[in-house]
Amino acid sequence: MADTLTLTIDTNSGEPADVVIKLRPDLAPSHVKQISRLVGEGFYDGLTFHRVIDGFMAQGGCPDGTGMGGADTKIPAEFSSEPHVRGVCSMARSQNPNSASSQFFICLDDATFLDKQYTVWGVVESGMDTVDAIPKGEPPRYPGKIVKATIS
Repeated sequence: MADTLTLTIDTNSGEPADVVIKLRPDLAPSHVKQISRLVGEGFYDGLTFHRVIDGFMAQGGCPDGTGMGGADTKIPAEFSSEPHVRGVCSMARSQNPNSASSQFFICLDDATFLDKQYTVWGVVESGMDTVDAIPKGEPPRYPGKIVKATIS
């Protein structure tokens, strides 16, 4: 298991505030590479969860905090049959399936209606209580933040 990559997101929500995500390069190698690159550049540090819908998902990764921004590179879709269930991490995108960039979401509950339409790139291994504690809203009045993101 030494080859297992994890993304740790230190948030300002909940106690403890860390969310540990097992990355899934077996499902989405290009997306994991993009996320890893952005984390290495500090891209996610300080960004908010700008869209959090109770019973559905928590979305973050927009540099503008509006849901309209992204990173410098778009990634072609890597859809799989992996189901969108509680704890699954997937890429947000526009109507264009090949428009994922930096925005992602974590499923708060089962959302299998998204299956085969969004790229699954990880699953929360620990910290779902922290994800559940991220303030809700579109946008939340006081958005939860990604204090620091690291890959190990």
